[in-house]
Amino acid sequence: MGTEIVVLARGWIGTPYEHQASCKGAGADCLGLLRGIWREHLGTEPEKPGPYSPDLAETDGVERLLPAARRHMREVETALPGDVLLFRVGRGVVKHVAILSDNRSGGEQIIHAYSGRGVVESPLTPAWARRIAGRFRIPEGRA
Repeated sequence: MGTEIVVLARGWIGTPYEHQASCKGAGADCLGLLRGIWREHLGTEPEKPGPYSPDLAETDGVERLLPAARRHMREVETALPGDVLLFRVGRGVVKHVAILSDNRSGGEQIIHAYSGRGVVESPLTPAWARRIAGRFRIPEGRA
């Protein structure tokens, strides 16, 4: 199943960054990437996200992404390719999402979207790894 998620995620590579968008080839942010993969893999999204800021600086301090992940995915101790990684940027709430991909170049990779780059596959560097706030497995796909 993880292989299927990685293949789906790689299909989004090159999609331009667009805040709160989730349209393969046209625009996506990191959450939009996950939402698009969810739709391709499972169909209807379990819930729509509310508005959120583009600069990772939610001022109300309310944790929304982590509880939503816990409602719809299984939290795992060790992530495998195809699993969802949530990142805490700074001291604030969880604000970044990535899909763990296989280690093509000898190290772990992540597929994610961010401003100025769009959807890319890049190394899971120590700087990213120390910000991981949760690891989740997407449910099995449609039969």
